[in-house]
Amino acid sequence: MRCAVRRLGRRLGRRGTILLSYGAVWVLYGYGQLITPQPDQRGLDLLLQAWPLTVWAGLWIATGCIALATAWMRQGRDVIGFVALVAMVLPWMLGYLLSWWPLDTYPRGWVVALIWAAISVPIVVSSGWQEPPRPIPVEPPHDS
Repeated sequence: MRCAVRRLGRRLGRRGTILLSYGAVWVLYGYGQLITPQPDQRGLDLLLQAWPLTVWAGLWIATGCIALATAWMRQGRDVIGFVALVAMVLPWMLGYLLSWWPLDTYPRGWVVALIWAAISVPIVVSSGWQEPPRPIPVEPPHDS
């Protein structure tokens, strides 16, 4: 079992692990918005004027799935996963920020905006990581 976990970790690498974990969080967050929407949606007023919460929940799930799929891709090809994760957070963050100021409809909007910004930092940082080169497997000598 440990061997399989180690092999999976090598296959994913650091970037893939970030994409896999954040992708799972995005999927779960979207699903949570579908089954039990947050009771106080004042911070989302601007976003909900554009699309209903079910559409936003679907976008969270879709971007999470993109990240989950790209977690298995090689460095460089996985960039779409990082972009999708951050792109999903930006309107959410901006909506909360604008609900605080200038709209003044949600006094805690700045806090939620900062939380989403902080959540995004590891995504942006890890997108610039270089994966260490994988050692070339050496075959054991053949017995004659």
